[in-house]
Amino acid sequence: MKKGVIALLFVCLFAIAGIWSGVVYAAEEIKVGIIDTYSGPPSSYALDVLDGFKLAMNKINAGGGILGKRLSYVTRDDKFKVDLGLTSAKELIMRENVNLLVGTINSAVSLAVSDLAKKENIPFIVTYGKSSNITGAKGHKFVFSMNENTEMIGKAAAIGLAKRPFVKYWIAGDDYEYGHAVADAVWNHLKKIKPDVQLMGQSWWKVGEPDFTPYITSILSAKPDAVIVATGGAGCIPFLKAAKNTGFNEKIPIYMHTATELSTLRPLGLDAPEGVIGTANYYFYYPETPENKAFVDEFRKAYDRYPSFGSLIGWCTASFIAEAYKKAGKVDAEQFAAALTGLTINSPIGNLTVGQFDNQLMLPMFMGVTKKVPGYDFLIASDIVTIPPNELITTAEEIRKAREQK
Repeated sequence: MKKGVIALLFVCLFAIAGIWSGVVYAAEEIKVGIIDTYSGPPSSYALDVLDGFKLAMNKINAGGGILGKRLSYVTRDDKFKVDLGLTSAKELIMRENVNLLVGTINSAVSLAVSDLAKKENIPFIVTYGKSSNITGAKGHKFVFSMNENTEMIGKAAAIGLAKRPFVKYWIAGDDYEYGHAVADAVWNHLKKIKPDVQLMGQSWWKVGEPDFTPYITSILSAKPDAVIVATGGAGCIPFLKAAKNTGFNEKIPIYMHTATELSTLRPLGLDAPEGVIGTANYYFYYPETPENKAFVDEFRKAYDRYPSFGSLIGWCTASFIAEAYKKAGKVDAEQFAAALTGLTINSPIGNLTVGQFDNQLMLPMFMGVTKKVPGYDFLIASDIVTIPPNELITTAEEIRKAREQK
């Protein structure tokens, strides 16, 4: 009898120890759930974000982690679909017990997950969705953006395009949240700066459109001075392929956000169209500062390729997570969100701050023109112009009005 009791006690003790061990392990880990598009054309951007995140995460963990806890992550592929993104977010919260959510290149997915994060009181850091509604009209204390939004794109594009001789424009793009948002932002700000510009017409295609030729033919026949192309992550690369194949870029000037971005140009190689005007928030070759060169060297050593803006976003996201938890002093959603608002870190492109009023990362923008350069097997940006963050931010009053009108 005594032996049986002792054996039972041992079983209980081992069971308790197992449970306790699990609790201790969970307490020693800050777990991030990353939802993004890891299949199809958008994966070029999403994988760069993930690698940048891992680069910073590994350095954070090697230095002792965050508040003595290891930073970890788990990913889900939303396949650029809202329903899959939302399902993934719910599963990460309820089954994986993540401390916060990160990711989403599709703006519609970003907004859906943001709404869930608000209901569940869990921080959500958007890495590539660009709708201004994310931190604007539909913003809240738990949602943050690590990249530029459509209003910032619109302001930067307008500043750059207004200096060019174009008057008659055509707008073309993806018929979804991001496409219309970026087109509206570019045009509205351009009209303010240069009132004499004219909109000749618009062309809208479904996301994933396999053939752009009919649209390009129609635009060419209208003979605008320039075309504003508003494509999202799924359309940038295919559209530039079509522009090259049809000679579109040689006949009419094209502006497209991210057209000069490495994640767009690298997959196209030397077959990308030259002379396309584009805006981006980061080039690995600009600015030529020690901090940027060190980041490029570190990234290339880890992944044997150059870092893109997505790489920088991922790096900044992990870095902001670490600093926000350190500032909060504990792993708590409310305190983390409060700590991240207004926080500044030193990045490869200088100090970057999360806005106090909208939780939007305040970023500079660079405008350049695609060009072949000896030594690279892809095109890079030439004639780079910098638009500083203070010319791109949304004011507190604008944010207040947007949220009141939603």
